[in-house]
Amino acid sequence: MPQAIRTYVRWVDAVNRRVGRFAMYLIFAMAAILLWSSVSKTFFLPPLWTLEMAQFTMVAYYLLGGAYSMQLDNHVRMDLAYGTWSPRTRAWVDVFTIVFLLAYLVLLLYGGFSSTHYALEYGERSYSSWRPYMAPIKIVACIGILLMLLQAFAVFFRDMAKLRGVEL
Repeated sequence: MPQAIRTYVRWVDAVNRRVGRFAMYLIFAMAAILLWSSVSKTFFLPPLWTLEMAQFTMVAYYLLGGAYSMQLDNHVRMDLAYGTWSPRTRAWVDVFTIVFLLAYLVLLLYGGFSSTHYALEYGERSYSSWRPYMAPIKIVACIGILLMLLQAFAVFFRDMAKLRGVEL
């Protein structure tokens, strides 16, 4: 494989490892928000922001951690036949199916950019009583989708190298 592809795969893996390790801790932030929500509803006035903030934290956790999950090969897959195949057959199937993932992620990113542009241009706010601006979470979502797209290309290159008998 060309050195540029090796560098790309190494760089994308390093970035997604760091972002994914950060995203792992967002579950604790979400738990703290939900704990505060429970305590405040019991003893104080219920806050307006807790449920929606927990949802935003979960979105960030899920989307920023997706590429790291893909890098570690911990994502969900139907393993009925896949687990019995040889590594070379798995690589062929992965190269074929990742094309669909790439197309999906490109369309998702296009829609995400369009939605983020709208949120920034018009100051879009949530319809809840808290009414937070939607642009920050949409930006985080676009970053997560972009990282997943970059990781999908890295996995594609890694599988192509595996088919050639080279390990990246």
